[in-house]
Amino acid sequence: MRAATSGADWRAAATELAGRDGVMAALHERHGAPSIGRGVRAQDRFEVLARSIAYQQLAGRAAATIWGRVIAAVGDPVTPGSVLATPVEEMRGAGLSGAKTAALVDLATKCAEHSVRLERLGHLDDRAVIDHLTIVRGIGPWTAQMFLLFDLNRLDVWPAGDYGVRAGYARAFGLPEHPTERQMDALGEPYSPYRSVLAWWCWRETDTVTPDS
Repeated sequence: MRAATSGADWRAAATELAGRDGVMAALHERHGAPSIGRGVRAQDRFEVLARSIAYQQLAGRAAATIWGRVIAAVGDPVTPGSVLATPVEEMRGAGLSGAKTAALVDLATKCAEHSVRLERLGHLDDRAVIDHLTIVRGIGPWTAQMFLLFDLNRLDVWPAGDYGVRAGYARAFGLPEHPTERQMDALGEPYSPYRSVLAWWCWRETDTVTPDS
C-alpha cells in the first residue's frame, strides 16, 4: 500500500522544484507549497466520485445546491446501495441531468458488482487508477486525474488538458498563447515526479478554483 502523502512531502516537492529553474523558483515564491489536504478515507471514495459527477460543468453554488438535494433524496452517507435503492425519478427531481443520473447509477452498479473496487485504488499506480475509474460512464481522464491529485494525494499528476493548467503555464513562462494538450504533455516532463505541484501553481496563477479551495 502506498504511504499517504503528508504536508512535509508537498513542501519538500515544492522546494525541490524551486531549485530546477527560475520560473519554478518564482512560482514557489508567489504561491508556496500546495495545500492539498490529507485526501479521503477509502470508505468515502464513492461519495467523492458521486459528488464529482454531480458537479461536472456546473458553477460551485449551483452544483452545491443540487448535490444537497441529491443527498436529501439518496440519504447520508451516499453509498452504492443507497443510490441503487433510490428511484431514478427522485434523482432527476433533485436536479441531476439524465446523463449524470445514468453515470451515478453506473458507478453504484459497478461498485456493487465489484467491477470497480474503490478500496483498492490506493494500491494502484496512477495509470492503473485512471484506467480503473474511466470504465465508469461519465468519469473521464480529467475527473480521474482530479481524484488522483486531491483525493489520493499523488505527487506526479499532470492534467495537460485542463484549461487552467494550460493558461497558468502560459502566464508563468510568458508564452504568447496557451500550449495545446499535446504540447503540455512534453512541457511537463522536466518537472516529473512533482508535476502535481506545478499544476497547483498553474491554477494559482490564474486563480482557478480547485477542489481544495
